[in-house]
Amino acid sequence: MIDRFLEGNKHFLEEDFGKDPDHYGPLASSQHPEVLWIGCSDSRVNPERITGAKAGQIFVQRNIGNIVPVHDWNFATVLEYAVNHLKVGDIVVCGHSDCGAIKALDHESKDAYVPLWLNNAMEAKRRVDAKIQAPKNPEEEKNRLRLIELENVALQIEHLRTYPPVRAAEKEGRIQIHGLYFDLASGELKKIL
Repeated sequence: MIDRFLEGNKHFLEEDFGKDPDHYGPLASSQHPEVLWIGCSDSRVNPERITGAKAGQIFVQRNIGNIVPVHDWNFATVLEYAVNHLKVGDIVVCGHSDCGAIKALDHESKDAYVPLWLNNAMEAKRRVDAKIQAPKNPEEEKNRLRLIELENVALQIEHLRTYPPVRAAEKEGRIQIHGLYFDLASGELKKIL
């Protein structure tokens, strides 16, 4: 696999990097991303690939379930740096279909860390389950999971707004917050909030 990555890098150097020195040259010494992208670690949801963005346009924070944890130093530093130093104008929380984190909300786990992390999304499950009847067939269960995925984006945006740098920047009109959803089956990225 690593050999394939190195070969892929050679292709990148020839077909992208080498052909666009005006773009890549300045990136060697500074970055000016326009967006902070908070997305899932899922290998099928690469932000630059699904948006057509170029290197340097998106500052990325990815984790299982596209979570915006409350009281997490790692996340807080990414957020503070993006808002206060990089001066991003937009923050995106992007959920996606067939999310393993959302599926895991329904199952007990012997893992030490994953269940603790997923507690940050449990309220999305509670909200959806309070609004709909229990699923009676696989199609209804699939719809329920999609509703939880969508609700989780809304919940994580609520969490995002608890951070002082975000509250201040939003109040001053320096940032806009967006909820997006990527459908793996269709390849379509939609704005949901």
